[in-house]
Amino acid sequence: MPDGAIDRPAPMSRAASAPALRHDWTTGEVRTLMALPFPELMLCAQSAHRAHFDPCAVQISTLLSIKTGGCPEDCAYCPQSAALDAPIKATRLMAVDAVLAEARAARAAGASRFCMGAAWRSPKDHDLDTVCAMVEGVKALGMESCVTLGMLEAPQAARLRDAGLDYYNHNLDTSPEYYGAVITTRTYQDRLDTLAHVRDAGINVCCGGIVGMGETVDDQAGLIATLASLPRHPESVPINMLVRVAGTPLADAAAVDPLDFVRVIAAARVAMPASHVRLSAGREGMTDETQALCFLAGANSIFYGEKLLTTPNPSENRDMQLLARLGMRPV
Repeated sequence: MPDGAIDRPAPMSRAASAPALRHDWTTGEVRTLMALPFPELMLCAQSAHRAHFDPCAVQISTLLSIKTGGCPEDCAYCPQSAALDAPIKATRLMAVDAVLAEARAARAAGASRFCMGAAWRSPKDHDLDTVCAMVEGVKALGMESCVTLGMLEAPQAARLRDAGLDYYNHNLDTSPEYYGAVITTRTYQDRLDTLAHVRDAGINVCCGGIVGMGETVDDQAGLIATLASLPRHPESVPINMLVRVAGTPLADAAAVDPLDFVRVIAAARVAMPASHVRLSAGREGMTDETQALCFLAGANSIFYGEKLLTTPNPSENRDMQLLARLGMRPV
């Protein structure tokens, strides 16, 4: 062996080394996990991550707002709500060709999944026709597809499945106990029902939440416990740091301690070890060091591109430079 070379052991079979997934997590258990000394928590998260994933690989998604603003919901964090005095102009649903042009650009920039978001309470059938055409077009480009359209009924989920949809995003946002302080126009059960329709249709679920809306640590633990106790863990779990937008009720919310945010990422990784945990909104305000800690805590997916629906996101160059500095690679 040449001088200075490292004799690296052969990697274990991830399938053989991974413990069985649990679906009975309690809020108390997750809270205890999050309270571990930081080195111990990171070790737990790293062990869970490595049992299922290459720790140096990061899945890259791009998110496009295909219909912006004018939403009838009153989500306190969202500038797209028609009930709020936020500077977001409502737009019509984009044309299919325009969306596919954006998808081709995202693919050329390195994204493997193209996500499309529409500010609706739920899609109308004629709009769903257009979205299904978008999904079919994205799939024809060789990319994975994801949409977030609000609440779905079972027949609508089946139509999206038949169009080839890979993922449907519908976040729980926070714990069942805190949910009513953030949203009043749809219930927690409404969200769980949509997730059930998506699962039953055979579509992968993308579901996570937001940190920094004034919730307690118990609420953060309750969100993770709820996600990890679903009949099937979400295949993708986006964890967002609140982006405080002027004109929304949460514009003056207290900033999140970066280490506390890393603890939430780590808890999600331990509780849902086979899921992709996506470091989502809020990265524009994070230091490179905070993002690096999130990757060490088990985050293995990011949104790529300079905007997430209506809020800023780091540039593609900054992301690629950071991954290169960390010796990580996009997939």
